[in-house]
Amino acid sequence: MAKFHLKLAHLYGDLLNTYSDIGNIIALQYYGKIMDAEIESRVISIDNQFDPDAFDMALFGGGQDYEQLVVSRDLPNKKAALTKFINEGKPLLAICGGYQLLGKYYIGANGEKIPGLGILNHYTLSQDNNRFIGDIAIKNEETGEEYHGFENHNGRTFLGDGERPLGKVVTGHGNNGEDGTEGAIYKATYCSYFHGPILTRNGEIAKHLLLIALHNKYPDADLSRQEALKIAPTF
Repeated sequence: MAKFHLKLAHLYGDLLNTYSDIGNIIALQYYGKIMDAEIESRVISIDNQFDPDAFDMALFGGGQDYEQLVVSRDLPNKKAALTKFINEGKPLLAICGGYQLLGKYYIGANGEKIPGLGILNHYTLSQDNNRFIGDIAIKNEETGEEYHGFENHNGRTFLGDGERPLGKVVTGHGNNGEDGTEGAIYKATYCSYFHGPILTRNGEIAKHLLLIALHNKYPDADLSRQEALKIAPTF
């Protein structure tokens, strides 16, 4: 029986899962078992209330422009709750469209400007008849860890105040193909364009997210074993 229990909100998981990024939940549950933590996942979708106090972690995936537009119309109903969740330092993993929607706005493939939540300060432009597609590797300058994945996005994202990149591009395009950054970190919110899904190839990120959640929920627990674990991808 697991020693710890965490609840994860899968934001719009029925709409935003184009690249099978639900695999990130499977990976978190797998690594959670290694760290003595059971993870219960629940989809929070259109018209569902999001209670930031009821969850310890969250996943916000990506989808096609139509689904993202639908989500963008519902998101204002959850802005206050998501702002509280993020600013309290609870871990949230945002991939592709979820990444874009946490920012100020993004430009869709048809040129439409779609408002984001504006909780994070990045914005996203589109490309004309082009996408960033292919394998990508980045290096996190704080930890020295190197992360690997696959990118497939039309958007060009530019970071704003309070954000730092998940990593510097070693190979590939990254956020925008210009400034050498990929992804974003704000408090305990990790954003990326990595598919694959990202956590199946980068167990270190899963460990970081899980440790944050465990420290938040169990501040007096001895997590020395979990912190000392070397987590390598096995998928």
